[in-house]
Amino acid sequence: MSDHLKRRIGLGLLTAYGVGVMVGAGIYVLVGAVAAEAGVWAPLSFIIAGLIAAPTALSYAEFTTRLPEAAGEAVFVEKGLGRAWLGLIVGLAIVAAGTVSAAAVLRGGTGYLLTVVDLPFAATATVLGLGLVGVAIAGVLESLTLAALFTAIEVIGLALVVWAGAGAEPVADYTAPAAIVWPGVASAAVLAFFAFIGFEDIVNMAEEVREPMHTLPRAILYALVITSLLYALVSWAAVRAVPLDQLSGSEQPLALVWSTARGGDAAFLSLIAVAAALNGILAQIVMASRVMFGVGRRHPMLAVFHHAHPRFGTPVLATSLIGAAVIVMAILLPVADLAEATSAILLSVFVLVNAALIAMKRTQPEAPFRVPMMVPVLGLIAALGALAISFGVST
Repeated sequence: MSDHLKRRIGLGLLTAYGVGVMVGAGIYVLVGAVAAEAGVWAPLSFIIAGLIAAPTALSYAEFTTRLPEAAGEAVFVEKGLGRAWLGLIVGLAIVAAGTVSAAAVLRGGTGYLLTVVDLPFAATATVLGLGLVGVAIAGVLESLTLAALFTAIEVIGLALVVWAGAGAEPVADYTAPAAIVWPGVASAAVLAFFAFIGFEDIVNMAEEVREPMHTLPRAILYALVITSLLYALVSWAAVRAVPLDQLSGSEQPLALVWSTARGGDAAFLSLIAVAAALNGILAQIVMASRVMFGVGRRHPMLAVFHHAHPRFGTPVLATSLIGAAVIVMAILLPVADLAEATSAILLSVFVLVNAALIAMKRTQPEAPFRVPMMVPVLGLIAALGALAISFGVST
């Protein structure tokens, strides 16, 4: 067995991986909720949400050039705040959040697939899960290539929605918009912020990326910009084509955009949502296994996970264990409630990562890629604010 991962990933695949993680299946339901708060100004809310996420993304970008290791956030917090135990907690929390998130998406993605084909749930979820685990074990290049294919399918589906909405007859809400209500736009921006969670997964691929100092920060920023533009265009098409009262009340807003603008069935969007779900599951399994690999390097009790297969160059034990947990949780547990907690976990990690960068910049100001001190300060404030609001919503 080896204790080194293989560097096989370039900027294009890593950026596609980041876009795929962020876009996921959430955009297929989130547009209606954002429009309910912001009205026709929903695209502005998505852009503001991207700006809220940007400082933390920039903090991650600087940290990746300082500490380009798997288990990125755990290492950032441990080194920045000087607390090994806190880094371990962060690493295990990221693994737990990724596993629960993947289980929830596997459950939902299987449900989407069963609306198209009549198959037993447990067997279908197991086969899908095992297939994705097999790809994750086979190699990081294979995993991210498949993820890029899924991302392309997602983006094509969203592009079709934008095309349909752009060609539709504009509704009255769009042609004679109500005056902008900033509290509603701001509330919708906080809601939309959760659609940008995922860029942080990029840092955990650090030990499999060629030229990590150059590639990692660019992939993070490119993925954030591409996703922001995509969300803004999709929400623009939605509010242009569908009356707000219908859009805000729909559980399948993008299917509603298609059927309103083009007529006919939008079942193909369910298949695209399956591709989005598979992408999210694969990305979380790959990410969580790399965190286990990196944590195993630093903590003897978990050293068994710090091994890579000599042929595949992947952490087989960590991948297998996480994949098995994902499948079992998806079949046996009501993961929806647990999945809601993943956003709170990740926002808490954002708070700690920004705090760690503030501390490190004070003692070690030099770095290959540097951002002003104000960036992690703003990221800390934004993450704390979103965390407070998320607790308010959940209670």
